[in-house]
Amino acid sequence: MSTQQPSGLLDGPDQSAPHPLDHMARSALTGPHAHFAERRGRVLRYPADVTPWLALPDDPDAADWADVAALVGPGGTFALAGYAGELPKDWEVTFHADGVQLVDESVAAAVDDEAVVLGAADVPDMLALVDRTRPGPFAPRTVELGTYLGIRRGGELVAMAGERLRPTGWTEISAVCTDSAFRGQGLAARLIRAVCAGIRERGEVPLLNAAASNTSAIRLYETLGFRLRSRPSFTGLRVPEVS
Repeated sequence: MSTQQPSGLLDGPDQSAPHPLDHMARSALTGPHAHFAERRGRVLRYPADVTPWLALPDDPDAADWADVAALVGPGGTFALAGYAGELPKDWEVTFHADGVQLVDESVAAAVDDEAVVLGAADVPDMLALVDRTRPGPFAPRTVELGTYLGIRRGGELVAMAGERLRPTGWTEISAVCTDSAFRGQGLAARLIRAVCAGIRERGEVPLLNAAASNTSAIRLYETLGFRLRSRPSFTGLRVPEVS
């Protein structure tokens, strides 16, 4: 069954207002995740031990980049989604990837009886699984962003998925990963459906972001009922050390 998607407008009926999925970090940090926001001038970011995403204004100038440097600190790193503007020439690009953004169109969301809610006590196991599977950025406090579900076998955490950024009206599914010894059993698909069920219960729409090169994951997401919405880029930067 198709999901009715929110209008995606930040304020009122103004059709010229930016869509929250085009400015995910900014929409989340000025909305459902405002309690995480660290701000300096027009720049917003999540704490570094939560997630690396930072939100720039649409037209960052030299003063904004100075605020980024002050907020992140010398030698600090952060990530941008969908930013195609000019970067400071002396800042190191730590990664750059073309991506895809997919939104729930017809996912058969369902609670999974084997999935358990993961919390602070599970973080060491979550970080160990992330280290083995490399699903993307996951920090010691990422679990605080939303509900994370996992499947354990013999006491070992072997698969997980959860909620990361929450732009107004939407929730991003992230950290989808399965230990190599347990792949091919459909665990990731089950967890995605279960996370979707919780998101929909709040009246929000699930979405996913992935590297465009991760074709196997994209095929899975499309098979589950996600459709391509856009092709953002993802960029990591390092603030220069003070000379």
